[in-house]
Amino acid sequence: MTTQPTRGRPPSVPGLAEELRISIARLSRRLRTLRPPVPGDGDRAPLSLTQFAALAAIERHGSMTPRELADHEKVQPPSMTRVIAYLEERGLVARRPHPTDGRQVVLNATEEGAALLADERRRKEAWLAMRLSELTEEEREILRQAAPIIDKLSRS
Repeated sequence: MTTQPTRGRPPSVPGLAEELRISIARLSRRLRTLRPPVPGDGDRAPLSLTQFAALAAIERHGSMTPRELADHEKVQPPSMTRVIAYLEERGLVARRPHPTDGRQVVLNATEEGAALLADERRRKEAWLAMRLSELTEEEREILRQAAPIIDKLSRS
């Protein structure tokens, strides 16, 4: 039940929340369909969203302990252990000793992992740029102004 503006009036706050939720979910779903396969994996399924998110977090932060990664991704450590093992098996993540705590390891994205993420970003940005080019300049300007606001919402 989408709340439409009534005779030129903007939607209510709950109506706007519904419209944004639906639009963002659709866009997110569409972008997820653009995930590339992992090179050299043949018949293996592409990485799951959780696996991609974990790899991206490791790459973005430079390095993380498994516990930091689990906390960051809001999953239980045993679940993250399986994700890490899978990424490591595929050569996308490497472990190395923690610099100050010999009981821990630090995770880093490998060159292959970083290249996979860069390829995914290029694909998604190219698709989005193509869709944006189909809009009017006025529509693109509205989105330029909305982008920092949506980012602010995502961080709160």
